[in-house]
Amino acid sequence: MKPDQRVTTVAAWCLYDWASASYSIIVMTFIFATYFTTKVAENEIVGTYQWANATSIAGIIIALFSPLFGAIADHGGHHKRWLLFFTALAVVSSGMLWFAYPNTHSVYLTLTCLVLGTIGLEVALVFYNAFLPQLAPKDYLGRISGWGWGSGYIGGILALSVALVVFVRSNWLGLDTASAAQIRICGPFVAIWYTVFSIPLFLLVPGLSSAHKPLPQAVRAGWHELWRTLKKLPTEKNIFLYLVSHMIYADGLNTLFIFGGIYAAGTYGLTFEEVLLFGITMNVAAGLGAVTLAWMDDLIGSKATVILSLVCLTCLGVPLLLLHDKTAFWAVALLLCLFVGPVQSASRSLMVRLIADKAVSTEMFGLYALSGRITAFIGPWLFGVMTMAFDTQRAGMATVLVFFAVGALLLLPIQVNKKGQA
Repeated sequence: MKPDQRVTTVAAWCLYDWASASYSIIVMTFIFATYFTTKVAENEIVGTYQWANATSIAGIIIALFSPLFGAIADHGGHHKRWLLFFTALAVVSSGMLWFAYPNTHSVYLTLTCLVLGTIGLEVALVFYNAFLPQLAPKDYLGRISGWGWGSGYIGGILALSVALVVFVRSNWLGLDTASAAQIRICGPFVAIWYTVFSIPLFLLVPGLSSAHKPLPQAVRAGWHELWRTLKKLPTEKNIFLYLVSHMIYADGLNTLFIFGGIYAAGTYGLTFEEVLLFGITMNVAAGLGAVTLAWMDDLIGSKATVILSLVCLTCLGVPLLLLHDKTAFWAVALLLCLFVGPVQSASRSLMVRLIADKAVSTEMFGLYALSGRITAFIGPWLFGVMTMAFDTQRAGMATVLVFFAVGALLLLPIQVNKKGQA
């Protein structure tokens, strides 16, 4: 691939992160998560519990099916078609949130859209991540992965900023506030944003080369290959241990993303508008961290970058459980978020470095998604249970720090040689 062509394809690939981040930040984390718990659900405690259950259901489904879809794609090809299908599922689910009215009659509609949209987003990322080994030279692997995550954070920031300025705060369209239309419109807005900025990937990024078997044969071959991989996985010490570690600390990250805005509003009394500003500020910090420490990934290695970031997340998380001053909360949370992006980007590049056979990259990223989701229901479930049991969100958030610390410890024995292969 020529240098100018590589720049174009990498930029198009990064724009998909830019596009999909709108769903993560607006639907899963800030606007609709907060709107559901405060306006749709019976009350904040019950709403937190229901939102946790819905994300847990989505996580279980993603964990069960993402490796299988990855294996099928490796044998049947058509990676872009699979990516398009699951992208469309997330887009349509986002658009349907227009009907999430501010009353308890909309609870199940809202939660159904959340489950389907989250499945679409996360399974699409399995196919999206599989393009990274093809696009990134070894010496730039960490940087390109970091640029992708950085693009996602920037895109998320801009999408959230538009939602805040145009719809929520100013209501430039003059929508009916009694029915929360200025908030519900954010669902269709995400659908449009996601669609527009994902188009360059489908047009400009070359498809992955693989066998093109008919779908029934691909399903059978994919299932058998996945089963063989799972059986031999315990003998692949480095990859197996990494997937276990990733399973644990990703659970902490997922819980933090889902309940970050809810925690800020419920524990520190941030208003709805302040939660949106909090989301923008925190994503700026996370984006800066992802881009800046992407160079560290290529310099000292993905493993060291992930461990360093997890240690910082754990240490900075402790004051957030104890503080009561809103200003102090903002300051510490800003520092904490500097290390969120590097964990994500370096985790993805570490997986690439550990994959020796690019022919099964989609399957392996399916297992990567599995490790990030197989216990994803535990984090939100524990958050909800601890919140209900102690009648405080601080108890729920304390569980997140345990996931970070244990995940970092399990990374220590993993061996990655200088060439990036396990």
